[in-house]
Amino acid sequence: MNATAPRAVPQADPADVLVWLEAVPDPEIPVLSVVDLGVVREVRFDDATCVVTITPTYSGCPAMREISEDITRTLQAHGVAQVRIETRLSPAWTTDWMSERGRAALKGYGIAAPAERAIDISGISRRQAAPAIACPRCGSQNTRMISHFGSTSCKALYRCLACHEPFDYFKTH
Repeated sequence: MNATAPRAVPQADPADVLVWLEAVPDPEIPVLSVVDLGVVREVRFDDATCVVTITPTYSGCPAMREISEDITRTLQAHGVAQVRIETRLSPAWTTDWMSERGRAALKGYGIAAPAERAIDISGISRRQAAPAIACPRCGSQNTRMISHFGSTSCKALYRCLACHEPFDYFKTH
């Protein structure tokens, strides 16, 4: 047996699996883990197979294949021999699923985190006036949207009118 090969884990604790998955970065925003982004929805075991359920941020998200492969590689590196990735499209992903740690990481990366909740407690989407988006660089709320489409489908492009810097805003939905 190769001395560097991970010891096979017949069935790990799902809480441990979630901790391991915190090391899997989102391919488009590498400061976010797939756990902090809220893409990982469930971890369970079906006999010896670790089943990880993920929900894409958008149904056509091009990063899902890479995320699935990274999850599988990470779990296998921790000794989980059998991994199955399941994709769940309903309910649709929402920025409400992002962790506070993830929101802070976005700001530190220069992307404004969502300024409002996507869904209220009754589960009904809210349609209100657009919130003031704070610049992640200087904190000013004197900003304006330049384009509803940013560097990826899940972001819009804004400009700060105080420091004049452009920045991405992670859209609520």
